[in-house]
Amino acid sequence: MPGPYPGRVVSVKSDRCVDTSTGAAHDDVVREMMARGMRTLTGAGTTPGAWRRFFAPSDIVGIKVNCGGYPHCVSAYEIVAETVRQLMGIGVPVSHIYVYERFQNQMDEVNYAPHLPQGVQIVAAERANRNVDNSGYDPATYVEADFFGEEDTRSNLMRLVSRLLTKVINIPNMKDHGATGVTGCLKNIAYGSFSNVARTHQRGKSYTYSLVGALAAVEPLRSRTVLQIMDGLRGVWHGGPFARTTRYVFYPRQIMLGTDPVAIDRLLLDIIENERRAHGAISIWDRSPSSLRMDDTRARDADPNVNIIIREPGHVEYASTLGLGVHDRARIKVQELTV
Repeated sequence: MPGPYPGRVVSVKSDRCVDTSTGAAHDDVVREMMARGMRTLTGAGTTPGAWRRFFAPSDIVGIKVNCGGYPHCVSAYEIVAETVRQLMGIGVPVSHIYVYERFQNQMDEVNYAPHLPQGVQIVAAERANRNVDNSGYDPATYVEADFFGEEDTRSNLMRLVSRLLTKVINIPNMKDHGATGVTGCLKNIAYGSFSNVARTHQRGKSYTYSLVGALAAVEPLRSRTVLQIMDGLRGVWHGGPFARTTRYVFYPRQIMLGTDPVAIDRLLLDIIENERRAHGAISIWDRSPSSLRMDDTRARDADPNVNIIIREPGHVEYASTLGLGVHDRARIKVQELTV
């Protein structure tokens, strides 16, 4: 990261990709959106040629999904399945493809297996978000920081990423987040690949401003994450990263592709902010104490004008200072396609 296309984003939209009355996605439309997006991003004449710009048959490829928004907003089965299909089509063995997330209980809920070819590896680092099992993490690759005087001050990278994978594809969703403002490419790849990260935001305070980028910049995660596919078929404009109700679900009906996570997340900030504004909700940039109901998730879930933590959407700009991508909107080139 930011890869061969810094500051470039391809946005593919289709009114036909999701039935907004049911929330169901249409596989054939999604496949065409991804194919056109990949060809436009790379300039390749064929879809397989576009995928070959990033991957070779010898690669061991991880697909970082997002399962936290179950049941209403997770990395779409159709996008994940098409990603696997294209990798296999250019010769990557099915046994060399890993769909991964941190928590097994979330993977069990989403259950990608029936949607994927037999032989795709589905892997989690720990059973649940309890911070009791570190066997899935690499003790030699970590970031150490003390935020609230916690006993465990290390966040360790998943062993899968540090010791096995040669390439990573990041498939986040378009979601609001109570601590970071949005949870997009940066947060999905960073907080979704390291242990012990929930410790950074509590008691109304968030240290995500700097840690999201710091984790994303750690090697080998940084150099192995070569493709960003932002799933905007569905989105969450409040209450994220969860989607326990359809009340806050909306339908951007688009997929954004690129190699620059900062550029895509810079666009995501505006998408979430605009959707919140359309519903009369407070800004993701709001830092007013009057909006804060500290750690009261029930109040937050009931009222889009309640924050439980002072959010840090500035984490996207901070990540740009680490060289992870382009934040200046004037320098981001967006190519828009309609399917």
